[in-house]
Amino acid sequence: MKTQKSKSISLDRIDLQLLDLLQTDAAQSQQSLAQQVHVSPPTCLRRVQRLQAAGLIERQVAILEPERLAAIQGHGLACIVEVSLERQGAESLDAFEARAVADAAVQQCWRVSPGPDFVLVLHVRDMPGYLSLAQRLFTGDANVRNVRAFFATRRAKFSTRVPLLHA
Repeated sequence: MKTQKSKSISLDRIDLQLLDLLQTDAAQSQQSLAQQVHVSPPTCLRRVQRLQAAGLIERQVAILEPERLAAIQGHGLACIVEVSLERQGAESLDAFEARAVADAAVQQCWRVSPGPDFVLVLHVRDMPGYLSLAQRLFTGDANVRNVRAFFATRRAKFSTRVPLLHA
């Protein structure tokens, strides 16, 4: 559920430190956070709630380790896909984007420029899983002009962290 976003919020050094700490580990206790930014736990809780209400904290999630999960569930296949559409009108872009973000295998969907219209980050179980997704999203859409898929052989870095100034 999205929270009501305030029109404007000012951030001080403590707010930025809290945001930075939460990006590293959102599961840590208010007590731990408060100690690290040198405020009381109730003050820390109020600040975090204010940051959430302002929409600066979109959500808190667990980030899974795909290689360890693959060892348990079977192999996974990560790929980055460039998609170019035949027609780039707002309605066509919106329609493709809506279908892409609705598919569970699409981890990220970016509209980009220049070059392709979209870059997708996908995670599927295996190559048959990719082929099924390609049929759903690309082959079955008459407006998809070109698709270039890049299959990951190794992940050297992955981060969800947004760099913050003065944290």
